[in-house]
Amino acid sequence: MDQLAALLDGPRARGAFMLRCMLDPPWSLRIQDEAPLTVVVMVRGEAWVVPDEGDVVRMCPGEVAIIRGPKPYTVADNPATPPQIVIHPGQHCTTVDGVSLAQAMDLGVRTWGNSADGETVMITCAYLMEGEVSRRLLEALPTLLVQRGDPLVPLLGAEIVKEQPGQEAVLDRLLDLLLISVLRSWFATHEAPAWYRAQSDPVVGRAMRMLHNNPAHPWTVAALAAQVGVSRASLARRFTELVGEPPMAFLTGWRLALAADLLREPDATVGSVARQVGYGSPFALSAAFKRVRGVSPQEHRGAVR
Repeated sequence: MDQLAALLDGPRARGAFMLRCMLDPPWSLRIQDEAPLTVVVMVRGEAWVVPDEGDVVRMCPGEVAIIRGPKPYTVADNPATPPQIVIHPGQHCTTVDGVSLAQAMDLGVRTWGNSADGETVMITCAYLMEGEVSRRLLEALPTLLVQRGDPLVPLLGAEIVKEQPGQEAVLDRLLDLLLISVLRSWFATHEAPAWYRAQSDPVVGRAMRMLHNNPAHPWTVAALAAQVGVSRASLARRFTELVGEPPMAFLTGWRLALAADLLREPDATVGSVARQVGYGSPFALSAAFKRVRGVSPQEHRGAVR
């Protein structure tokens, strides 16, 4: 596993909210659903994404927008069109006066809007859960990014209106693939964070993958260096230069991010989580968690819930 794959172990689409919107102008949607990550796919027509802060962005057919929450924003046929519809947490939609539109704008299977043959067609997909594992990558992204066409766009457009056995799983996987494809393209053409670039290094990238794949192993810098075929000093120096932190600090951050997400599970105990992420006892995990994150595992679990 690498950091980009790890993103999907945080907000991975599992029954993600996904809806085809069919709209005739004028239309304007005020999005305040607080979703941590939203993917907007333009199938037909055009739309403008209007953040409360930052530049307005026009979207054309085939383009994909990645919007990092939870701050509200507006999507409209024109930046000057005032909001007519508000999308609230839980994807509940109302007029600006609070009148529900869930039934009035229902157009069939995963389809919603003001016209059955809308001039504008877009697919909105919301990842509803944010994990600690994914936070590092999400924080490296701008609040809004738009990438030009992706070959998965027509396929997603065709599949979203189907009702077949396993369809939800098909859509979830397509959404994950689309997200990965867009982020790969983005990082290939924009300045990527140091830890992302380090994954292409033959030594440091391999070391990072080993730490990601087996966090419970009792790693030392010497053991990791032996596995990748360099000296301890060489690995420590090269890793710190490329990643921005020493190997064991990187491992600690990864272990505690995993622990933070595992503690969300209702049946998880501090002891079971400690064993999964490489701590010898619940006390050892609690001490590391408190030292790095400022709260105990129990306090973290209570805050999340």
